[in-house]
Amino acid sequence: MKIKVLGCSGAEFPGHNPPAFLLDDDIVFDAGSLTNTLDASEQAKLKNIFITHAHLDHIRGISFLADNIIVAKRKQRVNIISIPSVLNTIKKNLLNDSLWPDFTMIPDYENAVLRYKAMKAGSLIRIRNYNIALHKVNHSVPAVGYLVEDGNKKSFFYTGDTGPTASTWEKIGDRKLNCLIIETSFPNKMRDMAVLTGHLTPQLLKEEIMKIKQMPEHIYITHPKPQHFKVIKAELERLKIKNLKLLKDGDIIRI
Repeated sequence: MKIKVLGCSGAEFPGHNPPAFLLDDDIVFDAGSLTNTLDASEQAKLKNIFITHAHLDHIRGISFLADNIIVAKRKQRVNIISIPSVLNTIKKNLLNDSLWPDFTMIPDYENAVLRYKAMKAGSLIRIRNYNIALHKVNHSVPAVGYLVEDGNKKSFFYTGDTGPTASTWEKIGDRKLNCLIIETSFPNKMRDMAVLTGHLTPQLLKEEIMKIKQMPEHIYITHPKPQHFKVIKAELERLKIKNLKLLKDGDIIRI
């Protein structure tokens, strides 16, 4: 498996892109950064976008991708996949023919460039040789993370935005993850804010990792607030957790 980090920031500043992770060439997890990081030929390969939750920094790229498909007159259909509440929020508040055109109806229903695919938390979808399962996480809005396993039993779990949770790790169970991509948004001094908004600090991250039955082989940190990046980085280093890395835009993860 090859995962390219298109964006991994918890806020937008120059040089810091919102979250999006490209698996191979055609599957994306979250869509905060698509058209600002992928050229036309790369955009044309996209087929499935898995959304963790409907906050703007995780969905905005859907809009511009759809517009680019129509303008280029490409015969490209992209599935937007998530739990029903997330898709309903996108439909009601983003692709609503007011804030942005409803590209699930353009150029017409049968040939629309976007298609919603609703799935229940706990369910699984197979795409090529990947099994992709949805697991609830603890955020300020309905949200899921994605557990991905290939035909060789290599796996990773992407949390999206999450605060402290026990049930998520109970669902993961005894599975040995080759890779955990998990958020850490705030420094330790902002613990109350993190818990209130459904996020983690380095200390909260340590507490989450202790809940996992088998230590992941590699832990990659996403979604730090750029305003607190240096402090978060230093606090993560002091944890002295083996094989932990703070991601940056453009990184490649190989599993």
